[in-house]
Amino acid sequence: QARLAESGGGLVRPGESLTLSCAASGLPFTRYTMAWFRQAPGKEREFVGVTSQRTGSNFVADSVKGRFTISRDNGKNTVILRMNNLKPEDTAVYHCAASSGVIVSQMRSHTAYNYWGQGTQVTVSS
Repeated sequence: QARLAESGGGLVRPGESLTLSCAASGLPFTRYTMAWFRQAPGKEREFVGVTSQRTGSNFVADSVKGRFTISRDNGKNTVILRMNNLKPEDTAVYHCAASSGVIVSQMRSHTAYNYWGQGTQVTVSS
């Protein structure tokens, strides 16, 4: 049974940083495309970033480019989202997702992912 567990969320002030981690178990981690999405109250789930060893893809959404980076540690079956210069509009629940066969053109779509974590809350407020 595949399981994704996020950690690292919290309450920070604008301009501060957070690092989110997603620990994966029960799946062949290196074969999976791993992504982060976020969802704010009353809004749709939004793509944040993706990393895929299979396709060599590693990119983040334009809305966070230059502030967020995504990486993976295959030895620890973990995907990491480093978030710098956080803004109030980054406030959301951040979810980790995994897919075994998503193609590059679909990586930004939440419907392409078949495993999801419960999410971790990130709140940016002064």
